[in-house]
Amino acid sequence: MTTVDILFMTIISLTSAAVIGWGARVLPAEKWQILAAVPGNKRDDGTWAGRNLTYYGVIVASAYTVSVSIFLLLMSSTGASMTAILIMTGLVLVVCVPASKLLAIVVEKKRHTFTVGGASFVGMIVAPWIWYAIREQTGSGTTVTVSMAALAIAYAFGEGFGRLACISFGCCYGRRVADLSPFWQKIFRRFHFTFTGQTKKIAYAHGWDGQPVIPVQLITSVLYIAAGLTGIAFFLNGLAAPAFLIPLMTTQLWRVLSEFLRADFRGEERRLTAYQIMALATIPYAGAVALIFGAPAPFHPDIAAGLKALWRPGVLLSVQLLWLLIFLQTGRSMVTGSRMSFFFHQDRI
Repeated sequence: MTTVDILFMTIISLTSAAVIGWGARVLPAEKWQILAAVPGNKRDDGTWAGRNLTYYGVIVASAYTVSVSIFLLLMSSTGASMTAILIMTGLVLVVCVPASKLLAIVVEKKRHTFTVGGASFVGMIVAPWIWYAIREQTGSGTTVTVSMAALAIAYAFGEGFGRLACISFGCCYGRRVADLSPFWQKIFRRFHFTFTGQTKKIAYAHGWDGQPVIPVQLITSVLYIAAGLTGIAFFLNGLAAPAFLIPLMTTQLWRVLSEFLRADFRGEERRLTAYQIMALATIPYAGAVALIFGAPAPFHPDIAAGLKALWRPGVLLSVQLLWLLIFLQTGRSMVTGSRMSFFFHQDRI
């Protein structure tokens, strides 16, 4: 790796560690769930009904933005056309964002929730063929395996940061430490989350606010970011196959294992949940994609060129628009409400 590559890896590693450390420390607290409330209709008692805007939405939108930015950067570093990259990004998002809600309805029978696991499953299924079609039409030299490596890395970072949203909302939570065996209690007696606030999901679904639980979200964040960094290291050394398969296999295997540590509702009770089955199915599918399209000869990505391509006004505006659209999709709370009243300060008139 070049000096620029090492500097890039160092910055992204330190930034990721700082963000995850901050999230683990503050987000379980009650005040980090609701960001703001917007007044709606006035009630008969003189108060106003409010629509809550959540930190969950801010974090999810930011995670999407980070994920897309990493994908754009890595793909641009290989010399792929930015137009082709943006087309693929848009098509994948058009498929995945609605899928995150539709699959939650199908699996969990809930209309007001989202599933990243379901969306990632759909994305990994369609993405190779989307890039293959774009490559055939545009003549881009970047192979399918390289594009999937960039996508797997971007996904690992996106969900790694996205799990911080689950800490804020109190969802995707782990089992109670008190219910574990003595061996596991020793481990998680110091290493746990304690959520506060009656509007957190862990409170209204299980009544476990104020009780230590396994910090599944934090473990997932750390593991996924580590997998993403490992993938970047292989990518920068021009090794597409491990850059693709290592982040993907790590994230999907952990999705299967982590479900056994979680206590929140994940669909009908069965030996394996629908999300675990999706994750397991993704692994051989990814291996088949790598075999079908083959491992390209070692390539030489240029991170500096990728950063330059990312720093174009049109690209930056597109990423900012994505953030806004995702926030409007996920940041307006459907399960919490608020009542507001307004007054003036008599002593300031």
